[in-house]
Amino acid sequence: MYWRKSSYSGEDAEHNCVELARAPDAPAILLRESDEPETVLATTPAALRALTRAARAGRFDHLSR
Repeated sequence: MYWRKSSYSGEDAEHNCVELARAPDAPAILLRESDEPETVLATTPAALRALTRAARAGRFDHLSR
């Protein structure tokens, strides 16, 4: 399986990025944090699209306050 890290992660960010892969036997997207590679979440492409759209729109900004 080939894991891809975020383009926002620099070359020195080996343990500080989100990585994505396509599930080999299902139409799912896998996500993991590079510093905890054994913890993997699975989601659908549609759900991941909805999450990234909501994050870009600032819908989660109030959670950090």
